[in-house]
Amino acid sequence: MSSIRTFIAIDAGDRVRKRAGDLIDRLRVSGAPVKWVNAANMHLTLKFLGNIPSDEISGICHLVEELVEDFPPFAVHCQGVGAFPNIDRPRVVWLGITRGHDEIVALQQRIDQAMSEIGIRPEPRQFHPHLTLGRIRRGDPTLEQLTQLLRKNADFDAGTFDVNDVAVYSSSLKRQGPEYTPLVRAELG
Repeated sequence: MSSIRTFIAIDAGDRVRKRAGDLIDRLRVSGAPVKWVNAANMHLTLKFLGNIPSDEISGICHLVEELVEDFPPFAVHCQGVGAFPNIDRPRVVWLGITRGHDEIVALQQRIDQAMSEIGIRPEPRQFHPHLTLGRIRRGDPTLEQLTQLLRKNADFDAGTFDVNDVAVYSSSLKRQGPEYTPLVRAELG
């Protein structure tokens, strides 16, 4: 039986994607070995499901629709740049969430709980809402330059977008980068 690499996410708005792309261009000059996210693919992951058997996808899509149908739409403001695990040892570079943080956490918890009830492992780490900008490939002397640029842009403001739906995506890993295809867009409230 075939399976589909699947995740649940909120799409970043066009303005935020453009501003995040501008920020990536600022950070890229560090020369650090970072796999930068294509701004057109930028999203806020609520739950990575992994490889799901094809015959279970429609049930998951329907479940997500039910989970969010009474969740009211909200606005998200993206501001602040940082890194996991920390700015001095960056492995993942991110754009932070200020407004809408609590709503995203509540939505993620609702989804994570429901997915665990159908046998998908709950997220073991505490959830921190963010937009991933890039992933560091390896240690490198240029990481110090990246750290300096992260500090310089720590208060970067990417703007606000409205969250009206949550998407279930399939993800295909291609040579030129991941390709995301929406399987369903579940409308909020």
